[in-house]
Amino acid sequence: MGPLIFARLYALKSLWTVVGCRSAGRALVKALGSTDEGERTVAGMLLVQGGKRAEPLVAEAIRRREHLPIILLIAGDIGASGLKSELRHLATDQDPDVARAAHDALEILTTEKTGKQG
Repeated sequence: MGPLIFARLYALKSLWTVVGCRSAGRALVKALGSTDEGERTVAGMLLVQGGKRAEPLVAEAIRRREHLPIILLIAGDIGASGLKSELRHLATDQDPDVARAAHDALEILTTEKTGKQG
């Protein structure tokens, strides 16, 4: 990943979190589908840094089945407890990668709630 891509992603995160530009947040979600592993990784990290603010973007991506399973792991990482029913449903998905990611996200949410460490 080059510096221009990094700068673009960081600018998108700033627009999304500081200004509230939802389309910038959606662009970060879209970057999760990049062919560049570094771009995908940074986009995911920036969404996680957004915390609860990312939950509506994650919920939208789940409804559209975009970039599963990474978006499911982000749901767990941001503590998106409001998405538990969607995660439970996806934990039985026919795609084993999606089902595993949904299960892992639920595990993260359960661990955070109970304070257990694995």
